[in-house]
Amino acid sequence: MNPTREDFEKALADKNIPVLTLDNKWHQVFDGYKQNKRIKKLETQLNDLIKKQGKYTTESKDIKKLKAKLMKEIVAAMDEIGEEKKNPKLEKKLDEKTRLINECNEKIKEYNEELLELPAQIKKINYELMLETMELCYGALKQNGQEIKEIGAWITNIRGELKKKVIRKQEKERESQRLYSFMHDIFGAEVIEIFDMEYLKKDDEN
Repeated sequence: MNPTREDFEKALADKNIPVLTLDNKWHQVFDGYKQNKRIKKLETQLNDLIKKQGKYTTESKDIKKLKAKLMKEIVAAMDEIGEEKKNPKLEKKLDEKTRLINECNEKIKEYNEELLELPAQIKKINYELMLETMELCYGALKQNGQEIKEIGAWITNIRGELKKKVIRKQEKERESQRLYSFMHDIFGAEVIEIFDMEYLKKDDEN
């Protein structure tokens, strides 16, 4: 019975699966094999999620820096207001900075929520991509195995044929040597040399 998806999930529950599109070795798998549409789609989805995660992380840090800067400016403005009885211009400036801080808080909260959900989404798509990759690889292994078996059978057959041909060649060489020796013994070397020149010349021409 073939393993089910649940079987795979249980077996892989405590295994650390690398993010495939960030692994150069994963890309090397496709040097000799074409990606199917499903793998291409999952690769794009995974890369988009990784880019989004990087973008949110960077922007969240930038907003936190901006918030810290605004907080310092508010503290400085409040100290200045404390020294004066009333300064509408400064109070307006303080209100604007407070509004910007509230916007920063909202944006940070939004990014934090996204950053909490993204790892699970990345893991899910990465898992799907792993299954598709495994299916492609094991399919290729099966096909290679079949071709290896067929080539092995062909080699075995050729070896048998080759052995027969080698034996046949050796037999013909021995027969030729026997005939040549027989001719030498009967007709002598000088006569054979004359015939050699005639017949070997014809063989070369042919």
